[in-house]
Amino acid sequence: MRPGRQVARLIEQSQPCAIHIATEGPLGWSARRFCLRRRLPFTTAYHTRFPEYIQARWRVPLPVSYAVMRRFHGASSRVMVATQGIEDELSRRGFRNIGRWSRGVDTELFRPRPEMKGDRGPFAGLPRPIFLYVGRVAVEKNVEAFLSLDLPGSKVVVGDGPQMEDLRRRFPATFFAGAKTGEDLARHYAGADVFVFASRTDTFGLVLLEALASGLPVAALPVPGPLDVLGANGAAGVLSEDLRAAALKALTIPSDVCRDHALRFSWQASANQFIDNLSPFESRRWQAAA
Repeated sequence: MRPGRQVARLIEQSQPCAIHIATEGPLGWSARRFCLRRRLPFTTAYHTRFPEYIQARWRVPLPVSYAVMRRFHGASSRVMVATQGIEDELSRRGFRNIGRWSRGVDTELFRPRPEMKGDRGPFAGLPRPIFLYVGRVAVEKNVEAFLSLDLPGSKVVVGDGPQMEDLRRRFPATFFAGAKTGEDLARHYAGADVFVFASRTDTFGLVLLEALASGLPVAALPVPGPLDVLGANGAAGVLSEDLRAAALKALTIPSDVCRDHALRFSWQASANQFIDNLSPFESRRWQAAA
């Protein structure tokens, strides 16, 4: 079955009160076409800096990609973004109807666990300090920039992706732990000493909040995402184009400072923002359109 027909059938069966399109992929375009045909309002979200992602992977010029993104989101009654930095950037590029939808973190799962830094932890036997990256192992995440740093102790990568085998071959001293979820993932965060985030394309970086909630200080580049989560002079991390210097300086940040910062990003606040941004439609309007 063609995606457009299947998406239309699923929407009609569910009889929703509001429609939110989460991605600019094929399913998102199909849902957008359905809403426009039925004259139903919908909201969208801008999660990833896709133009930068596509440029990094396939060298597609930014103006071309942003034109496609503007067309996709242009009919949305609200384009939800996670940070002020991304809102400002999209506004400069001609996007309209932008609203805030921040992120939340599970502060019960992701929490400091001092015992994970010892013999019971996931990095027992590795030289300390432990510099950690968690996320997709792909070119747009700029993982190579992290692994190229001259740092003491050990570098650890948690995650999987298309660059995994290439980076494993080129950086044999790095410990590649593979993909982790749930409690196992939380243990890996809590067992490290610094979280290093080299990406230049993320609009937010939920992994930053997971690390901070685990009491892990962050070293990152001063770009949208880290700037919005940590602030230009935030106490819970160090932002610098000199990522090595940032990683070493982050070692001095107390765990409780990181945890306190993460507690400001609750799931409840995130859910309330999302609901406030929705554009519900009346049931009689749905029935008339159907």
